[in-house]
Amino acid sequence: MTSASESQLGQMLGGWGDAINGLQVLIVSYALSVMGAIFILIVGWMVSRILARWVRSLLKRTHRIDPTVVGFFSIFVRYTVLVVVVIMVLGQFGVQTASIITALGAAGLAIGLALQGTLQNIAAGIMLLVLRPFRVGEYIDADGISGTIKEIGLFATELQTLDGLYRMAPNSQLWNVPVTNYSRLPERRHDLVVGIGYEDDIDKAQSVLLDLARADDRVLSVPEPWAYVSELGDSAVSVTLRYWTKSADWWVTSREITKAAKIAFDEHGISIPFPQVTYSGSLEVEKTGLADTEKASAS
Repeated sequence: MTSASESQLGQMLGGWGDAINGLQVLIVSYALSVMGAIFILIVGWMVSRILARWVRSLLKRTHRIDPTVVGFFSIFVRYTVLVVVVIMVLGQFGVQTASIITALGAAGLAIGLALQGTLQNIAAGIMLLVLRPFRVGEYIDADGISGTIKEIGLFATELQTLDGLYRMAPNSQLWNVPVTNYSRLPERRHDLVVGIGYEDDIDKAQSVLLDLARADDRVLSVPEPWAYVSELGDSAVSVTLRYWTKSADWWVTSREITKAAKIAFDEHGISIPFPQVTYSGSLEVEKTGLADTEKASAS
């Protein structure tokens, strides 16, 4: 073998040796990175589960947050931790995490703009489930959207109307308007207004209405029923009966007492007059004026 061949062989062996040494260094360094990444994944997975359980138990203790919101927040916390863990793992291999975070932010902004209406409903659904202006089984009226609540979801709320129809309303429409809840408070007031004639006995009418209220077991004794004159109208004196009932009894009680008031007034000779207008003036003057108008029209 010539000296030139020996030199080339030596260079090749030296190159292979350098490559092997570099490969060993690379394996050692990446082995440490892989081990660190596996360690971060395991720890991150455990931390995400622990935090999710902690958030779930913490929210359940409040007794004011809907189970749907509890599950949503626990899952959100868990996957947020996992996303952070994945970014840390990529950082172990020399990946520029700043660019990844920027890309995720841009993607999140684009998705948010594309799903603006959907995200608005989700945000409104979370607020409805957290603040609870209404619950399942309660009857509400929200700017014309009325019915009994059947289910509150993250996107929409399901209701049943009084005539048995199914209605689904987006959560954003229920959150952005005033909500009247007819079932939330345990007691409710009713004002029954009845017009009587000017010639009728006001005290007697008030006594009859109070007897009706006191005889009904559904009418509460505290606050005590009250009857008073609320208006002196054109053709009638308005007598009002004010009483309180349980919210569940309000509808039936108000209708039955209204019927009983008409029957009792008839039995006691108290009139409920029709609207009428009393005319005072000279009929002859009206006739003369009418005749003059007819003559002028004929000429």
